Amino acid sequence: SPFPYQVDKIVEQLQQFIQSYDLPALRDYWNYLDRRLFSRLEDVYRPTVNKLKTSLFRYYLVYTVQTGRNDKAQEFFLKQASELQNQVEWKDWFVLPFLTNADSNPTFATYFSRQWADTFIVSLHNFLSVLFQCMPSSPVPVILNFDAECQRSAVIQEENEILRQKLFALQAETYRMKKEELQQQQQQEEESVVHHKLPAYVANMDRLGDSELDMTRSQRSTTHSLQSRGGFLSSLLSQSKKGPSRPTMTTGVSPTQTGGILLGKKEPSNHQSTKGKEVATGCKDGKSHFTGLTANEPVLVQHRQRRLQDHGKERKELLSKVTSQGQSVEKKMEKGATEAEPSPELQTEQSESLTKTSAFSTEAGGQEQPFIVLSQEEYGEHHSSIMHCRVDCSGRRVASLDVDGVIKVWSFNPMMQTKASSISKSPLLSLEWATKRDRLLLLGSGVGTVRLYDTEAKKNLCEINIDEDMPRILSLACSPSGASFVCSAAAPNLLSQLDLAAPETGGRGVSQVPGKLLLWDTKTMKQQLQFSLEPEPIATNCTAFNHNGNLLVTGAADGIIRLFDMQQHECALSWKAHDGEVYSVEFSYDENTVYSIGEDGKFIQWNIHKSGTKVSEYALPTDATGPFVLSGYSGYKQVQFPRGRLFAFDSEGNYMLTCSSTGGIIYKLNSNEKILESCLSLGGHRAPVVTVDWCTAMDCGTCLTASMDGKIKLTTLLAQKS
Repeated sequence: SPFPYQVDKIVEQLQQFIQSYDLPALRDYWNYLDRRLFSRLEDVYRPTVNKLKTSLFRYYLVYTVQTGRNDKAQEFFLKQASELQNQVEWKDWFVLPFLTNADSNPTFATYFSRQWADTFIVSLHNFLSVLFQCMPSSPVPVILNFDAECQRSAVIQEENEILRQKLFALQAETYRMKKEELQQQQQQEEESVVHHKLPAYVANMDRLGDSELDMTRSQRSTTHSLQSRGGFLSSLLSQSKKGPSRPTMTTGVSPTQTGGILLGKKEPSNHQSTKGKEVATGCKDGKSHFTGLTANEPVLVQHRQRRLQDHGKERKELLSKVTSQGQSVEKKMEKGATEAEPSPELQTEQSESLTKTSAFSTEAGGQEQPFIVLSQEEYGEHHSSIMHCRVDCSGRRVASLDVDGVIKVWSFNPMMQTKASSISKSPLLSLEWATKRDRLLLLGSGVGTVRLYDTEAKKNLCEINIDEDMPRILSLACSPSGASFVCSAAAPNLLSQLDLAAPETGGRGVSQVPGKLLLWDTKTMKQQLQFSLEPEPIATNCTAFNHNGNLLVTGAADGIIRLFDMQQHECALSWKAHDGEVYSVEFSYDENTVYSIGEDGKFIQWNIHKSGTKVSEYALPTDATGPFVLSGYSGYKQVQFPRGRLFAFDSEGNYMLTCSSTGGIIYKLNSNEKILESCLSLGGHRAPVVTVDWCTAMDCGTCLTASMDGKIKLTTLLAQKS
């Protein structure tokens, strides 16, 4: 036997079996390698072994067709049918023996190229070489490595504890110094300004949840009189629903250590407001909901920047090893694709032949990119244009919906796998994950119903009727507490029964499609109330909660953004945002501002402290905002108007992912330039991307881009910390 170190002879033996059309011997030899070698590997390597096996049999099939032995190709499927018929990757291959010019067929042309064959052989050779280098001549069972693993784990835990103690010591010292500076500044301010001042505990909180808010209750008694003068803003800051949907930046430190809170932070220095100046709102009754915001803006800005710098420096030290490995992987990435991709541990040595991702564009001027592209995979279970593609709050599963009403729930870590699949008899228009019991999906239809779908039990739990006169459920948003959800219902679009065409208003104008915005209880599945939409009932296209559910922002067909107080259940702010419909709206990371994309092709940032004052405005290309157009043969043309999320942020809100005709594009935010700075083009699509999402639950963020041909790309990124 050529085992264990003669890799060349192993590969040569496999090629001899292929050239002699000896399928039984080829299959037996691979099974021997699997029993002797591959079965001893950890489970994380199993997907790589399966991909190598698939590529080996495809290599055999292509050889039989190239040599004119179609009888051997038919014999292959006859003997292997029972094993391959349930495997998705073999679904299109059963027709191969019956094609006259298979080498020119778009589905198989790649596999008939010399480049693919050479890449596969080199990949197989490198995989076996690295495998033999990483194991002794007699492979040791995993269970015998238990003691070594325990010792290594103990050493790592000890190192982590030392680093944690150093981190806490640095944070305590930094907090003490910053607290002294803040106290001095507050004393100076109290001498000159004594009215409209935010409570001390509010000015020093940053996106706190219930656990941290409980720790500040002892401070509230001393600042109650000041808080009562804060009006609507202070009332929102002092309360929180159940559990935040996003974690805080730091752990193990006091709440006053984490910087300024949502809504309590001040704007950058170039957008400072006059101290003590009151801010009027744009509500229907003309009353002022937001009183003036005064505080030490320069000090708080410096405080925030210094805290982020300290955190970034510490994180950079802790992740230096991971980053250095990621950089070596990125440098070795090249164009081309191969189905045989070893896992990252094995890929480091020979990544130039084992990668399956395309080369991505680099930032102009040769500057260091903010992200390293680790991999790009494709989910291809949909066969029509995608409408929605959303990651759940845990970052473990994705729910996707296409225009044919097909729902797929799938995971991508550690391997891509479909967990649940369903087809709706009635058209579906909206999709949203539930925040509590995150196994549940909310599905809005085009016939006035909302369905609650259990993705683990793979069945509908209930279906409720919303409004017969407003059958189109355009948007769903579940509150972070999970106790309720917001539902946007709209009247039928008479100009398009398929809901793929916008009302013709003579160019960009105000769409007059009526609609309702309703609040429903998720436990009782009963309607709680209907929000007032002024100046008239209008269709709401997009909705989003802030981190604790106290605020709801909506974008409507009349171009108006409305900000709702979810404790009073009334509109707190509203302003004209876009010339035409608002397609997508989201809170910023610090939740002091709101971003929106509209029919006019503009991407705008709004200050919610100043009645919707415009902070920045950028023009986006049409392929980022829609309508999205897919052209085909014989004049075929498919048009799709925006339905899902058009942009998403990274974990710290510094970068934005948008749609494009060839894939997602990442832009840098908060720059002084008048145009958005493009940092990275993800690519990978042959049809326009219509919706995106950015999973930030893990340190390696995953960008999802879904297109009109039903393909969804998952691009895994590693953030480069400067």
